[in-house]
Amino acid sequence: MDVAAPSHGTRRSLTTQLVDALRAQIDARELRAGCRIATEAEMVQRFGVSRTVVREALSRLQAAGLVETRHGIGTFVCEASTSSLLQLDPADVAGSMDALAILELRISLETESAGLAAMRCDAGRLATMRAALAEFTRGVGQEDGTVSPDFRFHLEIAHATGNRYFVEIMEHLGLRMFPRTRLTATAIPHDHYADYLVRVNREHEQIADAIERGDADSARTAMRLHLINSRERLRRAQATA
Repeated sequence: MDVAAPSHGTRRSLTTQLVDALRAQIDARELRAGCRIATEAEMVQRFGVSRTVVREALSRLQAAGLVETRHGIGTFVCEASTSSLLQLDPADVAGSMDALAILELRISLETESAGLAAMRCDAGRLATMRAALAEFTRGVGQEDGTVSPDFRFHLEIAHATGNRYFVEIMEHLGLRMFPRTRLTATAIPHDHYADYLVRVNREHEQIADAIERGDADSARTAMRLHLINSRERLRRAQATA
């Protein structure tokens, strides 16, 4: 994979440049469907960026439906999809009504997945949920530092249901579920954004607590409240855009 190394700058700009370079090769069919792309370690060495930058770039490409990660094997270029949803760029969703439609879907889907997780979750899976929330807390003061752990928390709940279809839907939605840049730029003043993220993670903790207790009804209620809050925050953001 021969691409120009991203120039030095902020972590966010490095991530964007790496995404753009890989997307350009995919669009030009230099990386064809089914092709395995470089490993995280290879990209770290080649581009001189951190693993965090590489992971965020891959997460964005996965969210756009351009690549998929097969655990224990590698990351591969996806077949072209005819689905308009899967072809949307995360930035496009962040500025469109599709973000609200996705949240409506999530309210139905994840409310039930939280209840099933409470009934089926084991200690190992719960530990990975807690680890994602701890990483979320550490990322509160960083550019895009909370989006990936937020997604992982919700994906771990899907895994905890023991039903692979919950997982597949969540993986297809990917980071499109979190139109956070839109919220930052409009509804939430920059100096209040950290407080907003703390509130979001407190909602996550309430979901995790209910799952840990094995309380399916409380888990459903906590997840539904969390996603309804997210929907209302996005509605306010769009109203002020």
